[in-house]
Amino acid sequence: MAVDAVGETTPSPGTPGEASAEAASKPATIYDVARAAGVSHQTVSRFLKGYQGIRPQTQEKVAKALAELRYRPNLTARSLKSGRPHRLAALTHEIEQVGPSRIIQGASAAARQAGYLLDIITFDMTDAEAVDEAVRLAASQDVAGILALASTDAMTEVFERTDFRVPAHIAAEEDDEVTGHRTELSDVGFPSLIAYLAGLGHETFLHIAGPSAYSAARNRARAYERALGDRGLASAGTIHGDWSAKSGYEAVMSRGAALGATAIVAANDQTALGAMLALRELGLRIPEDVSVTGVDDIPEAAYFAPPLTTLRVDFAAQGRSAVQELLSRIDQAPPPRVPSLQTELVIRASTTWGPGR
Repeated sequence: MAVDAVGETTPSPGTPGEASAEAASKPATIYDVARAAGVSHQTVSRFLKGYQGIRPQTQEKVAKALAELRYRPNLTARSLKSGRPHRLAALTHEIEQVGPSRIIQGASAAARQAGYLLDIITFDMTDAEAVDEAVRLAASQDVAGILALASTDAMTEVFERTDFRVPAHIAAEEDDEVTGHRTELSDVGFPSLIAYLAGLGHETFLHIAGPSAYSAARNRARAYERALGDRGLASAGTIHGDWSAKSGYEAVMSRGAALGATAIVAANDQTALGAMLALRELGLRIPEDVSVTGVDDIPEAAYFAPPLTTLRVDFAAQGRSAVQELLSRIDQAPPPRVPSLQTELVIRASTTWGPGR
């Protein structure tokens, strides 16, 4: 390298920028990422596998270096070296629902970050042969592991009886009453929602629940009842729906204008949407006559008329945790620490005013 009169460096003959151009064209390795982040390559490897024991500051450094260097894992080389495929399969039966679709998105992102491709296989859970066919299809793709996403008790039981023939993880929301370990949604989310509504002056409530075959619906219904009981508040009852806007609409219409409650706590946002339409058709104002709340915080919730107060659930985190659980089985490593189902109360105009205000 020569130095010109003004002290700037210029490429020496024979290397006119070739080295830097060649370096720029080469894919980044985990060693490049490690140098850029100022950590060991083992730390980068652990980060890519989704391990939780890395300090947040270190995670940020590694994530920034990965993005800046546009790191992409060489799946072919890795498969040859490890002797195993770097593909995962996800089995799901409700991809059209908000929760399952967001879980899949989180799982897919976590798989990519760990150097795997995630194949998504959907099936009709009403078809008795569909699960076996889905498992056969997954196994035929030469996958390292299978992530089985179950929403209902029946699907969980089917998966538990299934011989997956490769490492597998069944991801299903556990029944709080069976395990004795309540999620943050149950222990923090619903109490904060009921406390907020009580603070607005509400004393009587109606719950429109999901189908009882879903552990998530049972957990939410029990959390609602506990939160009311802890405050000495009255419930006008629980009506079971099927998570749909139609079931929310029909639940309110079945009560008519004599609703018996000044606040509706719907088990999810779609149910709340249907309830809101029924209230308007019955001549009841939202929120002046009846406040309405949901759970999930779907993207459209902020654009309901009026915008919906809801409990935001981090479904993507569930997907990431499920993949980390599966990878620990594949690597025969200790299972990662699985965070509780995160939730946040999002206040909007569907509950701005309490009764009589």
